Amino acid sequence: MKIEFWVIGKTSFGYLKEGIDLYKKRLGHYCKFEIQVIPDLKNRKKLTENQIKEKEGAIILNKLQGGDYFVLLDERGKTFSSIQFSKYIEKHKMQSHKRVIFLVGGAYGFSEAIYKRSQSKISLSSMTFSHQMIRLFFVEQLYRAFTILNNEPYHHE
Repeated sequence: MKIEFWVIGKTSFGYLKEGIDLYKKRLGHYCKFEIQVIPDLKNRKKLTENQIKEKEGAIILNKLQGGDYFVLLDERGKTFSSIQFSKYIEKHKMQSHKRVIFLVGGAYGFSEAIYKRSQSKISLSSMTFSHQMIRLFFVEQLYRAFTILNNEPYHHE
């Protein structure tokens, strides 16, 4: 199983890039992991929020393949403890998904077409974080999940 983390637009803060790169490197020990950056739309300022969501959604849908398991990181998604999230990851490792794709939406969220195509929604918190910051939180939690599954001393209860 390959895990892909899709984000819209580059990570613009150096401190976030540094943290993301650290956990991306660590994740390579446990799984095939890749971050896909979907470029920001050109002429965004001339588009409405809904038009931006629709156009971003169309780009994402075109990148998805038939055997993909598609998960949205969404504030209305299911919340997990770190232990529960590790079990969620383990469950998907056992299934025959070609890729498990986690998506962080752009600043305005997701189009209806994206919601319809997704198989799962996960919330990392009931608080709202920037779509840039959540990237670091997610890769750290993914790394934590693998250390839990491997009984390594990173996570403490």
